[in-house]
Amino acid sequence: MDTWEIVEGAGETKHVIRVGTRKSQLARIQTDSVVEMLSKRFSSTHFEIVAMSTTGDKILDTALSKIGEKSLFTKELENALEKNEVDLVVHSLKDLPTSLPPGFTIGAVCKRENPYDAVVFHPKRFGNTLSTLPEKSVIGTSSLRRAAQLKKKFPHLEFKDIRGNLNTRLRKLDEQEDFSAIILAAAGLRRMGWENRIGQILTSDECLYAVGQGALAVEVRAKDQDILSMVSALQDPETVLRCVAERAFMKKLEGGCSVPVAVSTVVKDSQLYLTGAVYSLDGSDSLKETMQSCINFPQQEVEGPNDDVQHVGITALGVSHQALESAECLGTGLADLLLSKGAKEILTVARQLNDSR
Repeated sequence: MDTWEIVEGAGETKHVIRVGTRKSQLARIQTDSVVEMLSKRFSSTHFEIVAMSTTGDKILDTALSKIGEKSLFTKELENALEKNEVDLVVHSLKDLPTSLPPGFTIGAVCKRENPYDAVVFHPKRFGNTLSTLPEKSVIGTSSLRRAAQLKKKFPHLEFKDIRGNLNTRLRKLDEQEDFSAIILAAAGLRRMGWENRIGQILTSDECLYAVGQGALAVEVRAKDQDILSMVSALQDPETVLRCVAERAFMKKLEGGCSVPVAVSTVVKDSQLYLTGAVYSLDGSDSLKETMQSCINFPQQEVEGPNDDVQHVGITALGVSHQALESAECLGTGLADLLLSKGAKEILTVARQLNDSR
């Protein structure tokens, strides 16, 4: 079946675009939201959703950081994209590695939801914050980044791995007495309509977020100009620039699920501010710095040969190349600053410790 298959019915002809997604409820909700935005803009196109399971969905008994595979939630979807079984794929940007396989690109990064982490408390503990929980309360998170920061900030708490999709994790929290609270991305809870379960949103002083957290990415075949130009309608320039800086920072540090790397970005008065940090597994050792860069450049009217240059896996049609370059250099520059202060040593030890756990 080729891209742009034609469907006829009710006297009209529609192109069909197949959209790949993971099967989890959150993935489906995220994909539906992207399809809805595309349908409004391209009413003569029919979007068909193709759901599939990924390796990350199947391995539920192991912490993500222990599996060590960067494309846990993306490989099967990319295989379908490569074989022309789907035309575009919707991901959480934070699931996508900073280097994509050849032939693929992120054609759009949609407007970012709240990127911060949220605390969901056991019903018996509702009304607490992390600081008011009793001594030795157990907090569930499978993220080394969250655990490293929160261990340091809240030494009276204990942290244990918890795996599974959002539904599974919430069920484990509510039905068992093992956890006083779990930490999840605020964006996922909001998209699921579970905002009422959020007991506390962690500030950047308490917990910097993951690279790309809260943003949705649309991955396409890099040479598929029709689809690339279609999905670029969803591009949110500010989100793209923030995420390019974050991903460039992560790429230079060679970070991933198996090391605690965290970020925060803000755009203010034409300046992009990037805060980046690395941590030891227990949070006792850390490096954190902030740098800024100007991102206020006019968008060039002329489409040049560099129009589809990738920046850390993202092709951002309609966003100023100078701004993208500036954002990418900011991320790389901040990583270089941390590396000059000993970040590599901290991350190497963290990686070795995690591997031996």
